[in-house]
Amino acid sequence: SLWLIDESVSPIKIRLKASQTIDPEYMKDRSLNMNEGVVGFVATNKTPLIVENVLDEPRFKEKEMAKKLGLVSMVSVPLRVKDEKVIGVLNCFTASYHKFSETEVNLIITVANQAAVAILNTELMVKTKVVQEELETRKLVERAKEILMNRRNKTGEEAYHWIRKRSMDTRKSMRCIAEAIILSEEHDYN
Repeated sequence: SLWLIDESVSPIKIRLKASQTIDPEYMKDRSLNMNEGVVGFVATNKTPLIVENVLDEPRFKEKEMAKKLGLVSMVSVPLRVKDEKVIGVLNCFTASYHKFSETEVNLIITVANQAAVAILNTELMVKTKVVQEELETRKLVERAKEILMNRRNKTGEEAYHWIRKRSMDTRKSMRCIAEAIILSEEHDYN
């Protein structure tokens, strides 16, 4: 299972984001406080934890779920990025008693660290795209304001408020209104 730290809430939580289980009950909005359960412990202490039997581990919170799914042993490792920041936890379970070797743990740590970098890169790409779209929207709104200022003899602030009011009245984004103004200007120009 893959858990990611959610710093947007207070107190900070760690939330289940993915699992290979097909049991929908397990996937329902699962979150823990930091330092709660095996996952919170691993995230807080930034160190792997090997559990030979989850039913005997006091920090393991989901004993009924483990019985139902037949989970016995687990290794839980932090998802670390280059500056040693932990962004989440990767859990690997077995269906029978298993003593994880150092090689197995190191392999899981390597996979977890690669996953952390991939997750971080994806988040950065999404943020970059959002910023680019916001910048494009601002440019369009500015262009639409200029058109309204010229066409209707409005100040910049009046033009902005007109676009915003039209956006609220029509329940369309300011970008959509700005694009319509620009399109009508181009149509009138041609």
